[in-house]
Amino acid sequence: MSEAPHGAPIKTPAQLIAAVIAGFAVPIVIIILLAYYVDNSTRTGAGTDSLSNAAVDARTAPIAKVEIRDANAPRVYKTGEEVYKAVCATCHASGAAGAPKFTNTADWAPRIAQGFDTLWHNALTGKGAMPARGGTSPDDYSDYEIGLAVAYMANNAGAKFADPPKPVPGQPAAGPAGAASGAAAASGAEAASGAASGAAGASDAAGAQAAAAMAAMANVPQAAAPASGATQSADASQAGKALYQQVCQACHAAGVLNAPKFGDKEAWAQRLKDPIDTIYNYALHGKGAMPPKGGANASDADVKAAVDYMINAAK
Repeated sequence: MSEAPHGAPIKTPAQLIAAVIAGFAVPIVIIILLAYYVDNSTRTGAGTDSLSNAAVDARTAPIAKVEIRDANAPRVYKTGEEVYKAVCATCHASGAAGAPKFTNTADWAPRIAQGFDTLWHNALTGKGAMPARGGTSPDDYSDYEIGLAVAYMANNAGAKFADPPKPVPGQPAAGPAGAASGAAAASGAEAASGAASGAAGASDAAGAQAAAAMAAMANVPQAAAPASGATQSADASQAGKALYQQVCQACHAAGVLNAPKFGDKEAWAQRLKDPIDTIYNYALHGKGAMPPKGGANASDADVKAAVDYMINAAK
């Protein structure tokens, strides 16, 4: 049996050209399809901006930033609404963790009854699940700005609190936990008395009384801390009198916020029922609306001497 002769598959010039083109085109198409397949897994869907310049800059931004401020420039205080939205709304907008919900009069009524001073003090020092200052620092928001936020929230729930006294330029903001130095206490008390005379109702009276205390404390000179290694003054009586005139008289001279009035035997008789160590402890660590050491930076010995000076004046 004879075999049929084998012929070449390409017999014409056109077939040769087609074979050459296919030899180049097919691998190129395959390479393009493979590249597309590999690249397709890293593509983002339509409408996303995860690879936009703004999104990339946000992801690659430095973690820490240095903000330089002019220490001599006047401070621009934020409003109570601004502080509320930036800090307080985290919990108070929804009532999270038992926080009184914003504009909820039932939640705020028992708080408002405590008076503005107490609410301000709680906001600065923390209470329950609420951290001190809402988790911020004094560099972020001053005591004054925290007070504005407290008044803003309370007033939106039915209170009629006056805003806390604005700090004197060049001095730190005043607050229940500490007072700044300033002018004489009489001018602060006079300004607060004007606020009290315009108040109406129990809530107004409480807010005006708290404003009186803050205004008075904000306008007394701050007692300086003794230098390292310094000893107590030889004349404890004079040291106590000096501290009283610098700090304590802001409230005790006029009996602000139920502070026992200087020289009032009847008012002090109620306090003297407690042991002297208990009275010292109140002065050193605070009681009610009175901040620790009256907001001063004095030594324990001078604070005790000021207590002795006021007690002796009431005997």
